[in-house]
Parts: sequence; C-alpha cells; structure tokens
Amino acid sequence: MQDRQRVRGNGRASGNRWGSQEKYHTGPALQWLALRMPSSPANGHRIPWPVLAIGRSPAGRYPVCVLPVPRATIVPAPSALALRCLPLAMTAIDRTFWTDVLTFTTDLAQRTGQQLLKDFAGDRATTEKDDGTLLTQSDTWADATLRQAIADRFPDHGLLSEEGNHDLPDQDWCWIIDPIDGTTNFSHGIPVWGISIGLLYRGWPVFGYLYYPPTQEACYGFWPGETGLDLEPGAFLNGRPIRTTSADPGPNQTFSFCTRSIERAPRPFCCKIRAIGSASYNLLTVATGSMVGAYELTPKAWDIAAVWPILQAAGATWISLEAYPPFPLTPGDSYGKRSNACLVVARADLGDFFRRAIGI
Repeated sequence: MQDRQRVRGNGRASGNRWGSQEKYHTGPALQWLALRMPSSPANGHRIPWPVLAIGRSPAGRYPVCVLPVPRATIVPAPSALALRCLPLAMTAIDRTFWTDVLTFTTDLAQRTGQQLLKDFAGDRATTEKDDGTLLTQSDTWADATLRQAIADRFPDHGLLSEEGNHDLPDQDWCWIIDPIDGTTNFSHGIPVWGISIGLLYRGWPVFGYLYYPPTQEACYGFWPGETGLDLEPGAFLNGRPIRTTSADPGPNQTFSFCTRSIERAPRPFCCKIRAIGSASYNLLTVATGSMVGAYELTPKAWDIAAVWPILQAAGATWISLEAYPPFPLTPGDSYGKRSNACLVVARADLGDFFRRAIGI
C-alpha cells in the first residue's frame, strides 16, 4: 500500500507526483474530487495514479481522504477532468474498486464511441430483428466489443446484453449493456444515440454510465439503493454534479414522451412535448433538469439499468406503471420480452399530477 499524502487547505497535495487536485463540494453529505493531470496531444490525459485526497474542504468542515490507486490509466483527452469525480464516503477497498470501474467504463465507452461515430458518418445498413426493431452492423460490433472488454477485465462478473444474453446470471455482480440506445436514430442519421453500461449488484443497478458520442455527453451515477453497499450517491454530467429541476409544470417547461407513449399525450398538455428517440436519453433529461418529467412505455432492462442510479442520485422519482417493480432482477429470469413502463418526475409531488394529466 502506498504512503498516504495530505492535501493542504488549497487543495494541492505536497509534491507534484500526481498533478493538481481540485475538490468539488456539494454539501455536507457529498464531497467530490476531480483530478487534473498533464495532457499529451498524442495520448490524451495520462493519469498514472488515480487518488483520493486526505484533508478537509476549504471551509474545514467536510473531511476527505487520499489513497493512491496503483493502476495506470489513460483517459481520452476530451473527458480527462470531467470524468474524474467519485464519491469519497467509501472504504479504501471500495474506493479502489469503484475507481477501477469508472476508469474502465470511461475508457471503454469513449473508445467504442469513436468507432461508432465513424460508422455513423458512413454506411448504416440495417436489418430487422424478430421483434420488429432495427439492428445495424455497428450494434453487433459494439456489443461484441463491450462484452469482450468486460469479460477480460471482470471475469468473475456476469453479463446481460440487448444483443446477447437476456437471462440474468446467478452472480452478485452483473453488467448490463445496450451497445446503441437509439438504433433507429442512428440508422437514420439523427445524432441522438448513445452507449449504455450499467452494473448490477444482486439485481440492483448501483452504477450507470451513459455516453452520447454525437454530443460528447458523458453521464454517470452511483446509487447503493437497498444493497447495503457503502457507496455515496452521486450523479454527474461531464464531470459536474446534476440535479432535477425544482420548476413547476407549465407552458414553458418540457416533458418527454417516447415514440409509443406520445400517442397517449393529451392535447392540449400542461408542458411542451418532446420525443427524443432514445430511452436512456429520454429519462436522463429529468436527471439533468431539462425536463420536469418523462413517460416511457416499453423500455427493457438494458434501456433503464444505467440511467436508474443516475436518476435516483439526482433526486428524480421513478413510478412503475407495471404490476411488478423494475428491480431487482432475479437470477435465471429472462428479460428479453419484459417491459418496464414508467413515469419519471423531477419531484415526488409531481407523480399524481402527471398521472392525472396523462390519464395513466
């Protein structure tokens, strides 16, 4: 174990081995750390030692600590700082694991996204799956790329994928992926699609990473839920903490429907209506504060697993419109045909309001 270093009041560790360190504080319960490391035009930002600072906030009220994690990592330059925030209320072992998860997922999503952007600019030939949805060669390639990388790095973890296995394996940790969420948008040249990577613990989503290459938006979140994990909640978009809006519904606020639920939207409606074409992005807009609510009719587990912890940590309220809850998933069950109709709102008190407004 490496010797610990103490961060002084200005947020800079003694010595310059690890570069400068900047702390982000969002309140008594949440303390965050971002790392700014020297950049290289050829190699992106090289982060030789992901670290967690030991010391206190500038006001001296919120204790934080630092632990070097002995794992060399290269994060693509566009997000080297923005994606280096992690909750600090963890044990050293937890910190090492979650640093590894975030670093791995960031690198994997961005590398995969770079190739998908090239595909997006070229041939986007599609076929139709048995359920009538579209499939591109890019979906197949990205699915195989993500699955192989996860299997290599976390061989003891399970894996569930839209384009692969739909049965939840009997393992505590399981990754759940959608290689291209928004395939119809992708195939028609509409730049709203992304890579969805979630991590389940005993069936519950505890970490989610969403990356939208056309807009360079990367969002991730941590949420322990009912798992008992020592994990501080947090949700980030491009490195900045996000929170749902406090606005009330009105003619200048927006509400998102999916392409199926929009048929149920009453006219007139209390908010301006949007239909985005990507289930994860549709729901994510509530977490970022862009929408006061969203209604999805037929999302599958891989559509919602990554956005679930982000929404929960950002303060959104999830209302299941099914006779069963979306999580936890059960080992051995198949989720290929199981939909999770839901209403997601920015505040709990808006749930009944929108249910009456839409008639659901």
